Order: sequence, then structure tokens, then C-alpha cells
Amino acid sequence: LSSEEPPQENGIIQTTQDQHSSISPPSSTVSGAPDDEPFSTYFEEKVPIPEDVTQMFSLRKLWAFTGPGFLMSIAYLDPGNIESDLQSGAKAGFKLLWVLLGATIIGLLLQRLAARLGVVTGMHLAEVCNRQYPTVPRIILWLMVELAIIGSDMQEVIGCAIAFNLLSVGRIPLWGGVLITIIDTFVFLFLDKYGLRKLEAFFGFLITIMAVSFGYEVRTSFSLPGSRFDNIYRAVIMPHNIYLHSALVKSRSIDRGNKKEVKEANKYYFIESTIALFISFLINVFVVAVFAEAFYEKTNIEVVDSPHTDLFPLDNSRLQVDIYKGGVVLGCFFGPVALYIWAIGILAAGQSSTMTGTYSGQFVMEGFLNLRWSRFARVLLTRSIAIFPTLLVAVFQDVQHLTGMNDFLNVLQSMQLPFALIPILTFTSLTSIMNDFANGLVWKIGGGVVILVVCAINMHFVVVYVTSLSSVALYVLAGFLCIAYLCFVGYLVWHCLIALGVSCLDVSCLASRVSNNRPSVFIEEQPEYDT
Repeated sequence: LSSEEPPQENGIIQTTQDQHSSISPPSSTVSGAPDDEPFSTYFEEKVPIPEDVTQMFSLRKLWAFTGPGFLMSIAYLDPGNIESDLQSGAKAGFKLLWVLLGATIIGLLLQRLAARLGVVTGMHLAEVCNRQYPTVPRIILWLMVELAIIGSDMQEVIGCAIAFNLLSVGRIPLWGGVLITIIDTFVFLFLDKYGLRKLEAFFGFLITIMAVSFGYEVRTSFSLPGSRFDNIYRAVIMPHNIYLHSALVKSRSIDRGNKKEVKEANKYYFIESTIALFISFLINVFVVAVFAEAFYEKTNIEVVDSPHTDLFPLDNSRLQVDIYKGGVVLGCFFGPVALYIWAIGILAAGQSSTMTGTYSGQFVMEGFLNLRWSRFARVLLTRSIAIFPTLLVAVFQDVQHLTGMNDFLNVLQSMQLPFALIPILTFTSLTSIMNDFANGLVWKIGGGVVILVVCAINMHFVVVYVTSLSSVALYVLAGFLCIAYLCFVGYLVWHCLIALGVSCLDVSCLASRVSNNRPSVFIEEQPEYDT
């Protein structure tokens, strides 16, 4: 171990660790990069925060911090979640509204951890993982997060393609909609050249379109009741969104050596995230409520006067809907205007979420791999990874047979949840990284329990999906993959438990204490903050 003083980075003292620890100390910044920005990001502009020392709460400061939370909330409104909402409403009525509220609250608590990591350290989660995990686990973690982004992007691009198909009355095929989405995604991504605030305003405009569109469907179909809540659980948390939010908060000008400014930024970001997720919750409620009120326990035979009779068999079986069929059914019951407004809402959801998904891919790739590519090259690579499988699906499938693919993609993303939730709890619990802002005992225990419950429920959905495949060969393959998967999750959990204070699991630390009387794995030093 070096005898030099601990290096400082972004106003935070980085402490040395035991050489036998599998979590390495943070490395130095990339050569040639500014001290306060180890990696390049889309957000080259820093939004200034107005000075206002006379008030405990300032609307001007809240407005300055407003933006990252709304971009983060778009992941809760992507076409995959919209389809889950409409299916839950059509199949289970209003029972999942209770679940939706609980999942949104849990999501808010987890997003709070992501925002705090970015604010306190000046690094997003992928950068911290790159500095703290050894090479092999880091590469595996990167691959798992990329899988989650690919799965999410496929749902988002297909959602846009379905919206184009509905708006064109079937004239634009699914693959044509995918190609259009590719082109306009590149166009919109370069809007950040005109200023970060204008880009955030554009995303706010897309959220407004979703709220108006799905709100119109509510007004058309029924008056929203408020007392039919039951206990059926479904999680809507997106793994790549944790990485995204921890990066977006870096776009504000904050002196991380000033404890007061860091504390203030954490407060305003939490308020902004609460408002953003509350709005996303209301939009999700609109979708669930429309299909619960209008189509719960409806049968195929009730879809009358439809030009799409091939979609609905003439029998009394339960009506099955997805994003495409849902739009058709709305058109059958409430007229073509309802169909077109539904398609506009889906287009806004898909367009906004596919762009934020691209941002996630860019942050994850440059954070884990330390890439210094041009903006165009980064966008081209991150989009291509998701677009090629999506285009293949669009070419060989039509809009009537995508529900099975959506179920598979939901399962894929459920399996990736631990690879975002476990690292964020690990690093926000370390005083050697977060200093005075490390998780307290309540957050450590509460966060661990919440993550355990969310991951366990999602794993239950995975098991249900795999057992429904009814194939011995797939069972065997799933068994081998499950062993490797659980081993890696166990590795991450082991480090997380050490960070949470279960020092008896740190075998290397115990061995070094016996032989050399060395200190613990995580040596914690408190920084001298400016006042």
C-alpha cells in the first residue's frame, strides 16, 4: 500500500483500501479530461443555480434543478409499461392500481439513491462501478446492463412502429415504423446542441402529450372511481434508469466541496423526482383505468363493427388486448378519434423513452468502458445494438403477434434488476465514497429489504414464464443459466453486505488482520467541507 495522502476528486477524499479487497480504490481521471468530469457526456452545458440564502425553499432553485427527474420518469411511461397497464386493466380491473402506487413509491426511493450518488461524487453509477469492481465482474455487469437497455429499446421502438401503423391506418408496416423511429431518434438526439434546457423542455412537451392523450381516453370512457384497490403486485422499475438518473444530475453547477450546496441539491432533486413520478403515476393510472372500466370482463363478441375482425375471434372468450389491439378496441367503442389520440400518446411514449434509452446506453458504455468517442459514433453504436434485433422482429412478425415478445422482454429486464439495484445500494452505503451523505442504518436496512422484495417478486415472474414454455431442453438450458446468474448475483450481494456493515463476510480483511493487523476493507475518512 502506498504511503501517500489519499487523493481528492470532486471535493471528496478517496481513501485507500486493503490490497486483498476485490473492490479496488478509485482510479485517477482520464488523461486530458477536466478534473470535475472524468468522462465526456452529452451534457457539456452546466445549468447555474441561483443564489438565494434567505429562504428555506426557493421556487427559482427548484426550477433550476427541474429536468433530470422528468427525463428519468419517462422510463415509467415507456410502451412496455403502457402495455402492462392496459393488460392489467382489461384482465384484473382496478386491482393493480394499488400495486402501481406501491411500485412508484419504491421507484422514487431507489431513484433518490441514484441521484445522491451522482450529486455527491460527481460520477454516475457506471463510472463508480468501473472504478470499484475488478475487470471481469465489471465486464459482466456491463453486458447485463446492455441487455436490459436492448430489451427496453426493442419495446420502445416497436411501440413507435405500432403508433405509426395505427396513425396511417395500416399503410406504414411495422418495419417501416422502425426505420422512421431510427431516423427521427438521431434528429431529436442532436437537439441538445441548442441547449440543455431546451432539450429538457422538449421531453416535458412529450410528457404533456401523453398526459393529454391518455387523459382524453379517461374522459371519453368513464368517470374515474377511487375505491377499488386490491393487492396484486407488479414492479415497473427499469434497471437502466438507475444508471441514467445518476448521470443526469451532473448537469447542474454544484460545488461538491461545499456540504451545504450538496445537501441543497439532494433536497431539490428529491422534490423534483417526487413531482415527476407523481405525474407519471397519474398517466399510468389513466391507462389502467380506461381499460379497467371499458373492457374488464369484456368478450371478443362484444367488439362489434370492427374492420379488424381477424384480430378478434367471434366467440365469448375473454378479450385479449395489447398496444395495437387496445387502439383498435378504443376505435371500435369510442370512434376513430379515440384510436388516433391513443396512437399519438403511444408515439410520444415510445419516442421519448427511446431517446432517454439512448442516453442510458451512452452513459453506461462510456462509464464501464471509458470510451472517448465522438457523439455521432456513440449514438450510432448504442442505437445499432438495439435496432438490429428490433428490425428483425419487425420484419418477421406483424402487429398482431407481439405480445409474446413483450412478455419475453419484460422477463429479460426483470432479470437485470439486481445489476442496478445492488450496486447503487452498495456504493451509497460506503462512507469512503459518500462521506457524510452515506446511507444511515434505516436506509441500509430499508433499502436492502426493498431490493430483496422487488428482485424476489420479479424472479417469481421469471420462473412462471420459464415453466410456461413446456420444453425440457429449455428447462435444462435455463437451469445452467440460472446457476451462473445466481453466482454472479451472490458476488454482488457479498460486496453489498460488506458495505452495509456485515464485516464478518470480508474474508480478505479478516486474513489480513490476523497476518498484518491491517485495517478494514473500507477505510472511512470524513472530508473537510467548505462552509
